[in-house]
Amino acid sequence: MKGNKKKIFLLSALVILLMIGITWKNIGVNVSGDDIPKKKIALTFDDGPSKYTEKLLDGLRERNVKATFFLLGVNAESRKDVIEQMHEDGHIIGNHTYNHIQLTKVIDEKACEDVEKLNDLIFNITGEKVEYIRPPYGSWNSRLTCLEGLTVVLWNVDTLDWSIHSKNKIARHIVKNAEDGSIVLLHDIYESSVDAALMAIDELQEQGYEFVTVDELGQTSPIQ
Repeated sequence: MKGNKKKIFLLSALVILLMIGITWKNIGVNVSGDDIPKKKIALTFDDGPSKYTEKLLDGLRERNVKATFFLLGVNAESRKDVIEQMHEDGHIIGNHTYNHIQLTKVIDEKACEDVEKLNDLIFNITGEKVEYIRPPYGSWNSRLTCLEGLTVVLWNVDTLDWSIHSKNKIARHIVKNAEDGSIVLLHDIYESSVDAALMAIDELQEQGYEFVTVDELGQTSPIQ
């Protein structure tokens, strides 16, 4: 009799253990890494393209990362092949004015002439209309008719890479200040900035960040 009770007890314990295992398995499926939304961050590059932009594009392609480029017209004229590569790789190509003018410091007609000249240049290269603009110095006003239909993109992580030409310092700044929805301001006219961007990507991807173009960010980002 005692032997039968012992067998029943062991069988019951085995069933309970199996049920616990199934429960934990189900929990594991529900909270797996694939189901947890990744934190999104957008890298943006102003003033290019430059002689360093191709290196940047190669690095982004290797890491399967898309970025947003705000071109300067005077630099774009001589590097149309690089712009074609940007477009082919799936990056967003935006407007940073033709001559890097401060839109609030010139008459409206002059400001719009500068913006539209670059819009036309980009369209002639890519075949697509420009949808995004980053005004130089973040300075703009809504009365400019040429901004109608364009989305103004500012930033919330300023690397100050124009004054700090240390790839390590720039990369550390990006990693330290990265948050879900961050838009990082960089300039691909500096090799240190290009190197720093790739270094930051490698580290932040390990932390679970997903690098996206500005159109994939949510309402919390500085997109007007």
